[in-house]
Amino acid sequence: MQDTQDKSAFDSAIRALEFEIANAGTHLTIDAAARQSYAMQIQAMANELRGQVASGRMTWAQAAQQAQEARNAIMEVIRGRSTPVGRAMAERLKREGKTLNELIARKTQQLHGVSADFNRLSATQKNAVYAEIVKSAGTSNPRVTATMRNLSRAGRGLLVVSIAISVYSVANAEDKASAARRELAVTGAGIGGGIAGGAVAGLACGPGAPVCVTVGAFVGGALAAFGVDFFW
Repeated sequence: MQDTQDKSAFDSAIRALEFEIANAGTHLTIDAAARQSYAMQIQAMANELRGQVASGRMTWAQAAQQAQEARNAIMEVIRGRSTPVGRAMAERLKREGKTLNELIARKTQQLHGVSADFNRLSATQKNAVYAEIVKSAGTSNPRVTATMRNLSRAGRGLLVVSIAISVYSVANAEDKASAARRELAVTGAGIGGGIAGGAVAGLACGPGAPVCVTVGAFVGGALAAFGVDFFW
């Protein structure tokens, strides 16, 4: 009797470890892919705008305006494809995109000093400011991109570990077909519950609260997975 209880407790601990690992791995993989897509899209956008200016079909001022609008639009689309945790982290780093006037003021100071006035610059100098805006619009934060690349590898590694635990559980089960279905159901519930839990926490905590959303994601994943496991 004691052996049966010990084995049941061990199996429950293994399943808890498995779905939390799968939950974390899925979050990291999705958010890293979203970041990579963001970096590629803004770079392609900036290259296209520079080509438009070089061909004479657009002025630098027009290109800067479109670059600012396009980058902010791409940012919102990509955040919509991220997990609630990834979105909260992104909003913590940058709540919303800069306006064109903010970008002009920043680039003017970077190129000509803190006391420079954009309105007093020559046409050539103004074009240089606009060109810098287009250039920066196509460049993602290298530190964040490198971090997300590393997290992507970590996420894939966690998914491999989760799969290995599932294989172990199925291999040691008496009814392997039923165990396999149970593993899929519990892990899927954990991942889905994690996404839902993070979304609910995001609404409760507000934007830019990654710690709160992360807790919500893991609690939601745990509750969903334990619920499916209990009623299986």
